[in-house]
Amino acid sequence: MTALIPAVPRGTLMIQGTTSDAGKSTLVAGLCRLARRAGVRVAPFKPQNMALNSAVTVDGGEIGRAQALQALAAGIDAHTDLNPVLLKPNSDLGSQVIIHGKVRMNLNARAYQDYKPLAREAVLESYARLRARYDTVFVEGAGSPAEVNLRANDIANMGFAEAVNCPVLLVADIDRGGVFAHLIGTLACLSESERMRVKGFVINRFRGDPALLAPGLEWLEAQTGKPVLGVVPYLHGLTLDAEDMLPTAPHSHADAAGATLRVVVPALPHISNHTDFDALRAHPQVEFSYVRTNSAPPPADLVILPGSKNVRDDLAWLRAQGWEAALARHLRYGGRVIGICGGMQMLGRAIADPHGVEGEPGAVAGFGWLDYETELTREKTLKNVTGALALDGAAAVKGYEIHMGETRGPALDRPALRLDADGHARPDGAQSADGQILATYVHGLFDTPEACAALLRWAGLAAARPVDYPALREASLERLADTLAGSLDLERVFAAIG
Repeated sequence: MTALIPAVPRGTLMIQGTTSDAGKSTLVAGLCRLARRAGVRVAPFKPQNMALNSAVTVDGGEIGRAQALQALAAGIDAHTDLNPVLLKPNSDLGSQVIIHGKVRMNLNARAYQDYKPLAREAVLESYARLRARYDTVFVEGAGSPAEVNLRANDIANMGFAEAVNCPVLLVADIDRGGVFAHLIGTLACLSESERMRVKGFVINRFRGDPALLAPGLEWLEAQTGKPVLGVVPYLHGLTLDAEDMLPTAPHSHADAAGATLRVVVPALPHISNHTDFDALRAHPQVEFSYVRTNSAPPPADLVILPGSKNVRDDLAWLRAQGWEAALARHLRYGGRVIGICGGMQMLGRAIADPHGVEGEPGAVAGFGWLDYETELTREKTLKNVTGALALDGAAAVKGYEIHMGETRGPALDRPALRLDADGHARPDGAQSADGQILATYVHGLFDTPEACAALLRWAGLAAARPVDYPALREASLERLADTLAGSLDLERVFAAIG
């Protein structure tokens, strides 16, 4: 039975974390779902996000994947105001800078510090529009407010909270240890006015007997004068889009009974949109593995080359790690290969970057298994798409395109998908003549049950069952909201809204 939800006031509440991956994104998603249940017009907001998992919005822009998930929780369309500044790292020192959903430039970290005042204007414009349109806004911070080296012109954490005068809840992950030190240490790094903004703490991912935690909570409240507003249990098996980091468990195992398919994805240094594989990781007939640096590719039925924010660098990494020979052997013995976005580009004969979109201008040879060439362009393609696989059964596909590049060549005459375009079918991607390789620019390829099952059958799983990933995600959002309703003091949480 759904718990009674207290009244949700109009205003703003910001969720900041003591560390990255403390649970900010998940907490905001759950609060958005609870506010939606209460009949409130609610929106998520993340002023600045650094992530390689992104989504295409209804207004034709690009935002962090976590904000798209939070929009789903809130029952609204994902649009660019939900995440006005998105940084997509393309090297250890630099990022593509996306403002209001559109690429502006590539900047190194030092140059971006100088650009922040302009980014701040975009943040405040988007926030003002959200406040005018929605009753309540839940804001997600980035990283931690304790990163004192990034305090100048901050727009991601306390700098934003101070600018718009909003209260803050501080969330910490007890599962990684040191939770009390994290909370007290974070407060110690804040100014007096910033400490006053913190209205309470949420402790996330707790396992065990809550009674054993009680003395620590009492001590924390006595030391800080701030209340603990909830202890959220560790939730196993949530199916929710990750903001950026690869899953902590790189492997998922198929159910013991019945036929299974072994799927392998190389964990590229600049891997992007790895949420493409969440449906496979959740599939009971799939044994899924990410293969990290200096790990030999294991035996597989299907190898998928994922998206990349720096295709040439990641292609060089694959070659250095022995993947070219491993893929050739895999294909020689009848294995299947799928390339998605950057992975599709790698499968062709060449990749040219004449404008230096992802690094120094230049060109490299691709793997050469499909007869086409790619030229990276300054303009980014951003589209939500529907269509069907160009395989037997023509299973329906619903996904999105995010890429900087145009691909041309004879291999495209055997498309992998046929996409809906103004009443016509637009071909996308390619298939090899022998049927072993499939390439596409479309992300979300496995998210529809029919397409996932069809692709698994194509890869060799004869009795592939459809798994409804969107339904699993929706059930996880409902479970998350139920858990927050039972573990947070919602009266006090909502009373903190400014």
